[in-house]
This record gives sequence, structure tokens and C-alpha cells, in this order.
Amino acid sequence: MASIFSKIVAGDIPAYKVAETTEFLAFLDINPLVEGHVLVIPKREVDYIFDLDEETYVGLMMFAKIVASGIKKAVPCLRIGIAVVGLEVPHTHVHLVPLNTMDDINFSRKKLNPTPEELSATAEKIREALREETR
Repeated sequence: MASIFSKIVAGDIPAYKVAETTEFLAFLDINPLVEGHVLVIPKREVDYIFDLDEETYVGLMMFAKIVASGIKKAVPCLRIGIAVVGLEVPHTHVHLVPLNTMDDINFSRKKLNPTPEELSATAEKIREALREETR
């Protein structure tokens, strides 16, 4: 059975996309730890990050680095934290989380519940920051 992320890749489930290539996709977490929390995935479904072939693993990290720079420009923060947990969805994913304190990347804390309008606005800010980088 396809994971929820594979359904997003296929277009069966909508997502607040911030960046996309032929191999990778970055979209907002709809229940983020903080504003600007993005998930980065390979489009090909592989459950465990360390089961990725080397080329896909390196590509995923390079893509995450590009997306992180856009998040940092779009969302006020000191740094972008990165976490790979991999227990919630059986599809490799990297969390990129804007950080101002260590608690910002605490996955046991209560998640935010932004409105669709807030998610759309945040996604657009990140997309615009990424567009500015490529000009």
C-alpha cells in the first residue's frame, strides 16, 4: 500500500509544496512544530533512509540543503534544524525545522494547527525565497 507521501507525490492528496525536482519533493508539515517546518522526501518510496542507494541519499541531502536556505530566508530563525525520525510514515523523510531554541525541534511537544491560509502564505514565502536564490 502506498504511503501518504507517495499519494502526495502522485497528486492524490494535496500538499503545500515549496520545492520539487524530478526525484525529490519538499512540502510543509500540516501539523508543524513551528512555522516553516518542512518535510523533504525522495519521490521513490523507500521506508528507511539508510536503505536509500548512495546517489539518492546524497541527492536528498543536497536538495534538503537548498530548501533549508530558502526556509532560513523566509522564516525568522537562528538556524534550520534537521531530523530524521522515520517512524511515523514508512517513506524516507527529512524534517527541516526553523530553530530559535532547542525546544523548537522537540517532537514530543504539542504541534501547531495552522489554517490553510497560513500554510499557503508560509509555502509562498519559502517558494519566493528559493526563487530569489536562483535569480
